[in-house]
Amino acid sequence: MSKENTPLQKARQYCEMHQLRFTKPRQYVLEILFNHQKPMGAYDILKALAQFIDNPKPPTAYRAIDFWREHGFVHKVESQNTFVACGEDHNHSDTHFLVCDDCNDVKELHLHHDEAQKVYDGFISKRTVTETHGTCGDCAQDNQDNLR
Repeated sequence: MSKENTPLQKARQYCEMHQLRFTKPRQYVLEILFNHQKPMGAYDILKALAQFIDNPKPPTAYRAIDFWREHGFVHKVESQNTFVACGEDHNHSDTHFLVCDDCNDVKELHLHHDEAQKVYDGFISKRTVTETHGTCGDCAQDNQDNLR
């Protein structure tokens, strides 16, 4: 993957295009989330920030997380109170998470359909985020293997 196509480079370009500040803490938080395989809590992100910033404080992490959430690069998995980097270009209106209750893995799906843009009793939906809890394929296979 060329440097221009990395998620971090896309985020930098997005900030430049929208005249937003691409600060070091914002960069580090996004980098941490893109490099982590599982959702992370805010304090896990804060702890990881310590490799880049001496003695980071909670507001530093929370401000960066909130910034990226506002601009669609990071999602919150509400049921876990964790955060994940967006697995797709951040321009979408519907996000659906498949949450494994066994291993806590989260898979992100994007449902691109007109449902999110419909008007319901005068309410205009801009985006939706839903979660489905269950067992991922790997855990289901492990559970079945353990029964044998």
